[in-house]
Amino acid sequence: MLLRDADATEAAGRALADVVQAGDVIALFGDLGAGKTTLSRGLLAALGLEGEAPSPTFAIVQPYEYPDVRLPVAHVDLYRIEDPDDVVELGLDEFRSDGLLLVEWPERMGDRLWPDALRIHLSPTTDGARRLTADLPPSWERRWPFPYPT
Repeated sequence: MLLRDADATEAAGRALADVVQAGDVIALFGDLGAGKTTLSRGLLAALGLEGEAPSPTFAIVQPYEYPDVRLPVAHVDLYRIEDPDDVVELGLDEFRSDGLLLVEWPERMGDRLWPDALRIHLSPTTDGARRLTADLPPSWERRWPFPYPT
């Protein structure tokens, strides 16, 4: 999927919100500036969050609960994690029981990334757009492609 600009990236996040379910993990891969946080903000806005969602870079885990969102979300940014073993201390499995895990920089988890995670890859194109590709686990095959507005 080609996302022509930041607005299109945010719209993709909003559309993705229509198909997420409790227990999902969405892993967002991409270099700095690839659009991971922009996509996340669109998803959070579509789940009901008013105002702009801060990047969780320094907090590492930014939780969102009812009534701010219709589905509990843990927005996670692992950029500052250096050792995959440190991820265990974050207690991310607990967030999965009744909500959504939205993980930026999941490669910092090493082999600890859940096998059923939807893996979204964002990469810039030469004309400034972003290319979104995904690796789908079985639980996402019926939900993909999500209803992205064209």
